[in-house]
Amino acid sequence: MIAAHETFDGTFPYRPHFSTAPGFRMHHVDEGDGPVLLCLHGEPTWGYLFRDLVRRFAPTHRMVVPDHMGFGKSETPADRTYRLQDHVDNLVALVDDLGLREITLVLHDFGGPVGMGLAARRPGLVTGVVSLNGPTPFGQPRLPDALMANAAESPWFRWIARAHADGSLDAVLGELGHTILGTLKLNGFENNALITDTWLRAYASPFPTRAEAAGALGWAKGFATGAHVFEVPSDEARAALAAVPALAVWGGADRTLGARHFLPLFAEAFPRGRIVELPGVGHYSPEDAPDAIAELLREFLSTA
Repeated sequence: MIAAHETFDGTFPYRPHFSTAPGFRMHHVDEGDGPVLLCLHGEPTWGYLFRDLVRRFAPTHRMVVPDHMGFGKSETPADRTYRLQDHVDNLVALVDDLGLREITLVLHDFGGPVGMGLAARRPGLVTGVVSLNGPTPFGQPRLPDALMANAAESPWFRWIARAHADGSLDAVLGELGHTILGTLKLNGFENNALITDTWLRAYASPFPTRAEAAGALGWAKGFATGAHVFEVPSDEARAALAAVPALAVWGGADRTLGARHFLPLFAEAFPRGRIVELPGVGHYSPEDAPDAIAELLREFLSTA
């Protein structure tokens, strides 16, 4: 766990906030006032991924950026599991604790299914959805086939399956504090100009020991063992979300989540949504293309 007031040489200058409503100390950024943008990270990142969006949009919006259990400045409790449904439970507890309403979700990686889990349970709270290389599972009939087809192609998911089968998954991801750059590269990180000692320290710091890598390991192992359970929305929730403004921005060089598998799922959940593909941009699109994403998000928010 990163120290609460660590700013990484001023690159993450946001005051820390903590909620114990999920049953552990869950860190979140809470900057600005106005309509809520709830930004949800994935594997193996944390709220640092959204530092640029917080800076740009806090003057006009309330930027709420949680660190999932086992990531960033949040605790990594040893007595908890790290399945998708656990992360959804945690997020619902946080949102209720903060009293968030009229939320625009900003989703990356497994933040997608976590955020869509919130939408399934509390559809009346969500007024917009923005996917940044973040899947939007919402009970689509083709979801299982899309997940299987993507897992067969993705270097990351193929490695998870092999490492789980040969017993090396725990050992390798337990060293994530030392292998973070290789993991990011395997998933599809393209903007090498960002790589500095500070940037590497920011992404490696949540995982100094194997015990503190339980979040990253739990997410990967959940796929290997089939432990993740995707939330199934009611017909009412499905209809409600289909009517909200939605935007998908997908980096075309994503090697982990293929656009051809996940953008059709987005279109099915959000038939009136807009889709923008960014050639040459990788899985970590907020890092690879911050200017393009900020421009698209600003346009979306001004017309939603």
